[in-house]
Amino acid sequence: MIPLTYYLACSAALFIIGLYCLIAKRNMVRLLISLEIMISAANINFIAFSTYAVSGFMHPLAHALVILSIAIGGCILAIGLAITLHAYKHFKTLDVKKLKRIRW
Repeated sequence: MIPLTYYLACSAALFIIGLYCLIAKRNMVRLLISLEIMISAANINFIAFSTYAVSGFMHPLAHALVILSIAIGGCILAIGLAITLHAYKHFKTLDVKKLKRIRW
């Protein structure tokens, strides 16, 4: 069995990558991808902690929460992509800083 620290290191690395992209990038699509990476890091934490809470037993509540989180993350991504497509059609840019300066 793989130790818990490997899962936590993988999750921390994914979260740091997502946070870096969220801070450094200005493209709306890249921002949405970084949010999904951060959600995946949280899901890995849920599953890892539920597996290692009691040896030989996986708690089904954490798995249900992760499935719900994946569904909600997909809905958030769909709405974000719809907003991104709408912004690109109207303003011909996906740069967040340029879109901030534009008044509706």
